[in-house]
Amino acid sequence: MSRSSVPEIAPLSVHDLSSMLAMGQISAVEITKALIERIEDKNPIYRAFLTTSFELALEQAAAADARRAKSAPLSPIDGIPVALKDAYDTKGLASTVSSALLRERVPEADSAVWEKLQQAGAVLLGKLECTEFCLGGPSLDAAFPISLNPHDTGRYTGGSSSGAGVALATGMVPAAMGSDTGGSIRIPASFCVVAGIKPTYGLVSLRGLFPLSGSLDHAGPMARSSRDCALLLDAIMGYDPAHPTSSQQQIAPTAPGLSGDCRGLVIGHVTNFTELDAVSEESQAACLRALEVFADLGAEIKQLQLPSLWDYTIANTTIMTAEAYAIHAERFASRLDEVSDLTRHRIALGAFFTAEDYIKAQKARRVLTDQTYAIMREERVDLLCYPGMLGDPPQIDKVSRYYYLDAPLITAPANLTGAPAASVRVGYSAANMPMSIQLTGQLFEDGKVLAAAHAYEMATPEFSKIME
Repeated sequence: MSRSSVPEIAPLSVHDLSSMLAMGQISAVEITKALIERIEDKNPIYRAFLTTSFELALEQAAAADARRAKSAPLSPIDGIPVALKDAYDTKGLASTVSSALLRERVPEADSAVWEKLQQAGAVLLGKLECTEFCLGGPSLDAAFPISLNPHDTGRYTGGSSSGAGVALATGMVPAAMGSDTGGSIRIPASFCVVAGIKPTYGLVSLRGLFPLSGSLDHAGPMARSSRDCALLLDAIMGYDPAHPTSSQQQIAPTAPGLSGDCRGLVIGHVTNFTELDAVSEESQAACLRALEVFADLGAEIKQLQLPSLWDYTIANTTIMTAEAYAIHAERFASRLDEVSDLTRHRIALGAFFTAEDYIKAQKARRVLTDQTYAIMREERVDLLCYPGMLGDPPQIDKVSRYYYLDAPLITAPANLTGAPAASVRVGYSAANMPMSIQLTGQLFEDGKVLAAAHAYEMATPEFSKIME
């Protein structure tokens, strides 16, 4: 195929690229070269990539093409370029978690997620910016420049998988891996108008993912559609006996079960989340419009209430902060002046929690988890639906050290309960900023979450675009 006949790659989905590769319409090398050019053009502006691995990517792409020439692709994503949040270990390639403390850190082994992606034939374009130690953003004094929201560079991209959201939104990469402890996949997905799923806890191995809070951390995919997220999730999930949080219970591949309707699905509208004073009127209205679309697609909509969002938030924040401090206390004690302002203040809060506070938060977690799933069973709902964010992304210069303590965290319930949860784009606010809803499911029903998200996206194609 001549260079002039290569289609514009940036807007294409993982699914589109996979189909084109399978039909011989394009090569993995051509895709990779086009995206390298895109990164070289866009990254100086939006700063999504910390480290690039273009030489490696071209070698991997050539190997993928050789396999396809022999009709032996490893998976549907063989030859598809990806990028990893810089919290994932990559053998021989810097993995800094965006911190000066780890600037020279080069792992000797790959993370489980990158192992899985390599086994599927993915092509690694590089490592993506994240907030320092996955909690510190947006720190203007951080060791690495923060990524910028392409919808408004003065507004926050959301953390901590910020570079992933930006790289996807600007067409630099069709697929990325994020992590999520209190919303770190779903927040940047929402603020950058892309897709992301926090899988069921234990479905994807955390081995080689730099921890923020081990009992709340989740590894998961981000892409420009839920169908793409399904393809990626199918590649990375699986039991890992080498990590204690990995679950032996696993699920069937999710991508084959996607369709364009929601017949037989019961969705619970969580009214006490939607109607909180902290949730903007625009976010409330967007959620209601999305539920109307689901009803048109055949879903039954029920109204229900869960425990207070503040209860989930307080338990999640207490556990996360205490565990983060336990991980970083010794490191911070000797090199605190090298840590960005927001990171050191947020993690240092953990020093003020007692063992009693932590145990109470874990007890509250068990109670809230039991109550959440009991309500879903009693109401006979498959999925829960509520706004993805409280409102528009904040202005970067308005983000204070502890801004996240001023309002309930609407992403916290899924982390605390371990439920699968997807961010689904639902349009734009009056300020032309992206809005989203969250769909959450019962444990190990990630397929239902992605199927509903995919059906909604098929019904609302006008919300899908990349930033030029």
